[in-house]
Amino acid sequence: MAKIGKRTKAATEKVDRLKDYAMAEACALVKENATAKFDETIEIAVNLGVDPRHADQMVRGVIALPHGTGKTTRVAVFAKDAKADEAKAAGADLVGAEDLMEAIQKGEMGFDRVIATPDMMGVVGRLGKVLGPRGLMPNPKLGTVTPNVTEAINAAKAGQVQFRVEKTGIIHAGIGKASFSAEQITDNLKSFMDAILKAKPTGSKGTYLKRATVSSTMGPGVRLNVADLAG
Repeated sequence: MAKIGKRTKAATEKVDRLKDYAMAEACALVKENATAKFDETIEIAVNLGVDPRHADQMVRGVIALPHGTGKTTRVAVFAKDAKADEAKAAGADLVGAEDLMEAIQKGEMGFDRVIATPDMMGVVGRLGKVLGPRGLMPNPKLGTVTPNVTEAINAAKAGQVQFRVEKTGIIHAGIGKASFSAEQITDNLKSFMDAILKAKPTGSKGTYLKRATVSSTMGPGVRLNVADLAG
């Protein structure tokens, strides 16, 4: 059995595993327990009462968090000619067409978001097996297939978060950093959960929001009061 360090043990002892915490209390506790030597990410895990194998129970969306994520987002843009120049001017980290596709096929994955103009989807479609499993495939519903590349790049850089339910019915996302104030983390958490609630699919039956836990990268999970989240 792995030995539990003093820091981990101290953090764990502060959390009541049987308690469902109110949002503000949970966020303050998670921040308090984020004592690693780096700026830990604040993460949310939400268990939903859906079966994403059915199209009418898929949950996905995008939300611009009020305080951003605290993470530097690298953006790759598929565009040509004037739109490629526009993307570069807007601060895209990688811009290209067939050349960018070939680079990704060879293993170039130095980006967190992929944006494409509509005319480039024929090229991007060839990367479905690479980008799809990583949740990076551009999608019109998420605003990542668009002629408005400047707007899409700015949104991504500002801390926009995409979410998609996994096969197990769980959504994971980073919603901030330990260096944020407890109030900022709470604001981001509330905005994220509001987006999850608004994304409730038509095919969802029974209890939609089952469980939710917030934690830092190295800290213990803190269970959230689901009724508080849905309120």
